[in-house]
Amino acid sequence: MKTSTIADVAAHAKVSKSTVSQYLNKRYEYMSETTRKRIKESIEALNYRPNIVARSLKQKSTFTVGVIVANILHSFSTQIIRAIENNFHEHGFHIIVCNADDEPDKERNYIEMLMAKQVDGIIIFPTGGNLDLYKQMKKQHFPIVFMDRTIETTEIPSVMLDNHQASKLAVDCFVESGYTRIAIVTTSIIRNISPRVERIEGYKIALEQHGLPIDPEYIKTSELENIEGVLDELFKLDLAPQAILAANDRVLIEVLKYIKKQNLIIPNDIALVGIDDVSFASFFTPKITTISQPAVEMANIAVNLLLNQIRNEPSTNETTVYRLAATLNERESCSFDR
Repeated sequence: MKTSTIADVAAHAKVSKSTVSQYLNKRYEYMSETTRKRIKESIEALNYRPNIVARSLKQKSTFTVGVIVANILHSFSTQIIRAIENNFHEHGFHIIVCNADDEPDKERNYIEMLMAKQVDGIIIFPTGGNLDLYKQMKKQHFPIVFMDRTIETTEIPSVMLDNHQASKLAVDCFVESGYTRIAIVTTSIIRNISPRVERIEGYKIALEQHGLPIDPEYIKTSELENIEGVLDELFKLDLAPQAILAANDRVLIEVLKYIKKQNLIIPNDIALVGIDDVSFASFFTPKITTISQPAVEMANIAVNLLLNQIRNEPSTNETTVYRLAATLNERESCSFDR
């Protein structure tokens, strides 16, 4: 079967090739509804498919970007990917999603693969383990934006949560409910992954603001598979914590598993707040207090930053790190009638 061309569509619709091109690029400003309908019907009648390779060569763009997430199992990652895809779709771009599993080698392979495929830019949740490669990309003016995490020495634009403020919201909630022995549990900080480090910093700052002591025994970091062990350590202390801040959604799940296994009651035996809102929080029993990130707003900023780089549009903003405020979703796990 003969492959239809843009010229065939133009002849069938009785318009110029440039008008068909404008239609395909969704530039409808000077096009009547009748013309749009005629072109649409011609495309369907001829089973026309745009030649993506030819379009890429002509416009020197593949209209494809990469998104490398550190761990796709985080609910926040899923929310961000959805919002990024939706925004890029409106701009005529496709996305390729890669999951690095927080492994620097895997992340490096994905970066090199995406660049070999000549994507127009990449949004990365950086593992922090490929500093040389990040700097090389920046030096080559390859469009790149960091999401959720930042690496100060790279000067790469980063979009992330105000992690200090997020921890403060949780500590404030606990303190206002009368809790004074407050612990924080997060995943490993071996590579100084910024959200984890900053959430601990924010936790410490908030405790100091409330005049509460900072007890190192209440600060626990661990690989996910060892969370049960660090929780055992917490609950075996002479003065076990009254409240736990789970610093991300996957930690929250592990804490809830532990609480169920130990037949503890929330919040009577242990109060709980999780950073990252999760789908089950509002119908769990009791309902879990969470702190949510503005995923859509963060995604939109990242997309705009990347598009500005792709289009070589000068930036009038000297900001390198864009921090957005968190929101407390106060439910039932943070307080009870004491």
